[in-house]
Amino acid sequence: MRVGLVTETWPPEINGVAHTLHHMSEGLLGRGHSVHLVRPRQHRADRPNGEITGLSEQVLPGLPIPGYKGLHFGLPARGAIQKAWASTKPDVVYLATEGPLGHSALAAARSLGVPVVSGFHTNFHSYSRYYRLGFLEPAVAGLLRRFHNRTDCTLVPTENLRAELTGQGFRNCAVLARGVNTRLFDPARRDPDLRQSWGVEGDAPVVLYVGRLAAEKNLGLAVEAFRALQSKCPAARFVLVGDGPLAAELKRQHPDFVFCGMRTGEDLARHYASGDVFLFPSTSETFGNVVLEAMASGLAIVAYDYAAAREHLRDGRSAALAHLDDAHGFVARARALVEDPERIRVLGAAARERALSVDWDHIYDTLESLLQAHAAGGLSHGSVTANR
Repeated sequence: MRVGLVTETWPPEINGVAHTLHHMSEGLLGRGHSVHLVRPRQHRADRPNGEITGLSEQVLPGLPIPGYKGLHFGLPARGAIQKAWASTKPDVVYLATEGPLGHSALAAARSLGVPVVSGFHTNFHSYSRYYRLGFLEPAVAGLLRRFHNRTDCTLVPTENLRAELTGQGFRNCAVLARGVNTRLFDPARRDPDLRQSWGVEGDAPVVLYVGRLAAEKNLGLAVEAFRALQSKCPAARFVLVGDGPLAAELKRQHPDFVFCGMRTGEDLARHYASGDVFLFPSTSETFGNVVLEAMASGLAIVAYDYAAAREHLRDGRSAALAHLDDAHGFVARARALVEDPERIRVLGAAARERALSVDWDHIYDTLESLLQAHAAGGLSHGSVTANR
């Protein structure tokens, strides 16, 4: 197949969407398909990468996203996209962005008669409540719904999200799960020297957060949960991996926390494996790739029972899960873990075991089948779902 992939974020940018799309493209390229990537320019010197066999890039103008350092949104570019696709017509297009660039690509594909699959990667409508713009949430949700309903199918990462969006009027949703590299994220990467550099004494628990330091990640709850845990175990350390607009304020308010900044690859895997408890307080995720990475790293996870955690974990058996928006329950579960250190090890081992069954190759098979079915015009909407 020739697949058109349209996105506003791509490596080396570090976020869950870029991570997922890079894996999806790798899976397609590895099966002999070609990918035409359309994305905004990330910086002034940004140029297309011509070194990956089967991947061609169309880098278009973009503007910085306010409050999201390093990320850009694409500008309208129907003419440029349509010209490129008219020259080498894709068999199917995958849209991972709902902004002006995505609308341009959708119009171009429709004019050329190319099937279009979209991906629901980000809960933009729910973000508004974290930036004192909650009154905009219904309007943003409506815009997203209208955009996705103009495509032939919308891929979502979990059954729960498919049911939620269907209830909101989104049509033709199908599930494409997420995977994790269990060879990279592995408890064997635990590093005593790294733990010592964090000021950890002996076997004192390290509480870890990995992700963007931003309002929509509900970091206030992570801080509250750690302080409650710390009241039971004063030697505990809180390590945060990532960056974002709240970084400076968090450092000022909590000088005892360890801030590691952005980490990638084996370095990131070493940070995961050197922790003990993973806090994931967000309620705004479509999935949460970091949960899978924490699972594969053998951490005891405290999270809400939704998104990736609901899909792959069970409260009391492989994680400590609170009911969605039950902040008191979230804090209580974090505090209880340090009262029973053996439970940390048991939950971490069970999470690792579950992660071993979440294989990217199986998800690549599902993606390939779904795109081929749309390219051939023969898919029954919602019929292709990656097994859990």
